[in-house]
Order: sequence, then C-alpha cells, then structure tokens
Amino acid sequence: MIYYKTKAEVELLRESSLLVSKTLAEVAKIIKPGITTLFIDQFAEQFIRDNGASPSFKGYGSPAFPFTCCISVNDAVVHGFPTKDEIKDGDIVSVDVGVYKNGFHGDSAYTFAVGTISPEVKQLLRVTKESLYKGIEKAVHGNRVGDISNAVQEHTERKHGYGVVRELVGHGLGRNLHEDPQVPNYGKRGAGAKLNEWLVIAIEPMINLGTRHIYHDKDGWTIR
Repeated sequence: MIYYKTKAEVELLRESSLLVSKTLAEVAKIIKPGITTLFIDQFAEQFIRDNGASPSFKGYGSPAFPFTCCISVNDAVVHGFPTKDEIKDGDIVSVDVGVYKNGFHGDSAYTFAVGTISPEVKQLLRVTKESLYKGIEKAVHGNRVGDISNAVQEHTERKHGYGVVRELVGHGLGRNLHEDPQVPNYGKRGAGAKLNEWLVIAIEPMINLGTRHIYHDKDGWTIR
C-alpha cells in the first residue's frame, strides 16, 4: 500500500535526508587510501548519533545487518560489510547511509572514486549519476513508476550497454525504511503505480560494468 505524506511529514523526511547528506559529506572529507571501511562506518555512526539520530540499517533485516553503513568496494554492488581492509588508490567505494530521526528515515548512497580510477570506471560512475537525474526528471505528478524505470534503463543499458540489476530496486521512504512502491531501474513507460503529490521515493540506480547478473556473498548480505 502506498503511503502519501503530509506537508509536515515531508519536512521531517527532509530533515532526516539532510542528515544523510551531511554524513556523506563528512565521509568525503576523510576517505582516502590507507583507511579502513570499518573506520568509515564507526565515524559515520558517531556523526549520526551526535546529531540526534540513529542508524537505520543497524539491526535491520534477517539476519540482522550488523553495521551502520553498507560499504561496497569495487565489484560489490550493494550491502557490503565494512571491514578492516584498507582502501587502495583506484578503488571505488559506495557508502550507503540510512538515518532514523523524528520518526522518519533518510536513505542515500554515494560512490567515491579514491585516487586515480580507470577511464572505463569513471565513465560508469558518470553514466550512473546521469541516469539518476534522468529518473528524477520523470518523478512528477501524473507520471508512473515505469517512466522513472524506463528513463534509467534507456540511459544505462540501451545507450551505453551496461548491466542493469533486476533484483534490487528503489522504494518508497517514510516511517518505514522500505515502503511501496518499488522503483525498479528497468521497465516500460506508462507502467506501474501512478505518481502523486506527497509521495516520497528513493531512486537507486544499480548498474554493472559487466552483465546485470549478481550473487550473494557468504556473509548473507554483500551482493556482487
């Protein structure tokens, strides 16, 4: 069931989402070769708690996710575990942050290019970011979820030949971390749920340099 928000609820969601953005901005200041993703996770958790919020991801799901951030390095697509492994020059590091504040969740990820990355990886990051904004352009009253999905797929898969992950999707956001509707990164224009005012969604392009296929690591969470 789709849950439309009130103006007051949207403002609370905005506050939570701004804290996510601020957390990622703080991570941007410290991420570099030589530090561990576990250090980033602990740093982010402290910042979130210092700002009167709690991590949305910690304890979520079954088995329970044990960290504050999902940190996915290189071929890890999403939901990576922070570790004591050091980040290296040339790595791409996706940091996914969720916060819970005043009864509402914020959720966003950013992929950091550490040091000098290859031209093909740089293009992947650029095209994926472009696809996010292509999707946002279609997120207007009267359109449908499929209009967003199709815009992302057209730009990444059909125009550039990348693999669009099918099993992982964007979602509604509010009092629950994951709400209806699901927002796939592939689909047909005019299909899916209708977009109305006061709907809050997270658009999450998950794009592979190779094929669209993925698998779970033995930790039960990391997807590659």
